[in-house]
Parts: sequence; structure tokens; C-alpha cells
Amino acid sequence: MSVRIRLSRGGSKKRPFYRVVAADQRAPRDGRFIERLGSYNPMLPQDHADRFTINEERVKYWLSKGAQPTERLQKMLSALGLVSAPALREQPNKSAPKAKAQERLKEKEEKAKAAAEAAAQAAAAPAEEAPAEEASAE
Repeated sequence: MSVRIRLSRGGSKKRPFYRVVAADQRAPRDGRFIERLGSYNPMLPQDHADRFTINEERVKYWLSKGAQPTERLQKMLSALGLVSAPALREQPNKSAPKAKAQERLKEKEEKAKAAAEAAAQAAAAPAEEAPAEEASAE
């Protein structure tokens, strides 16, 4: 049996209230759970003391038994120092441009670099010739 520490939703429509519970991962979200560990009320202001209440000793116990917190709870528990913060995910590779689009981007960048270098050389060349022309005019 794999145990998860997760949120179980309660409250009425558009007025959520969550219980923090230790539950078998196969159980429904709002269904059977093993133990209630705390509560989370997102309707309260962030600095309110009752927004997120938890029994830290019981959470430590379940973590020691191998319970895995959900990503949202891992973020909340990391603020209390009970678990490490979840790794921030990079943008998925699925949304990255495909091979042809990447080739076109590389070609554009190379053309832009070449144009910038040519402009820099063109700007440097007349600057060197200008003083020589002024000297010959005198």
C-alpha cells in the first residue's frame, strides 16, 4: 500500500476548504483516508494563522514511513522545513520547435551575426581612412 499526503476537498461550490490527509493513493480524492493531518483554507489571507494548519509530528511520522506528499503539499511543507522544495520544471520539450524550425532559427542567427560583423567592419574601415584623407587635404 502506497501512502500519499494530499489535499481532500470540502466546502461548498466556489468556497473551497481542504483537509490535509494521509491516504492510500488508490482511494478517491475526497474519499477514504487513513488520518487527518491538518487543514488548508485558501479563502483566508496569506498571512492569516488559520490558512494552513498542520500537525507536524504526525506529518514527520508519515514521511518517515515512506508517505509521499503531492507536489502542492510538498511546496507548502517545504516552507515549514519538513521536506525539500520540489524541483521547478523546465518548459516541456513537447512545446519546443521541431527540427526544421530550429534549423531556420540557426540560419537566421548566423545571417544576423554575419550582418553585424560586416557592419562593424564597415564602420571601422572608414574611421581609419578618414584621418588619412584629412591629412592629405592639408
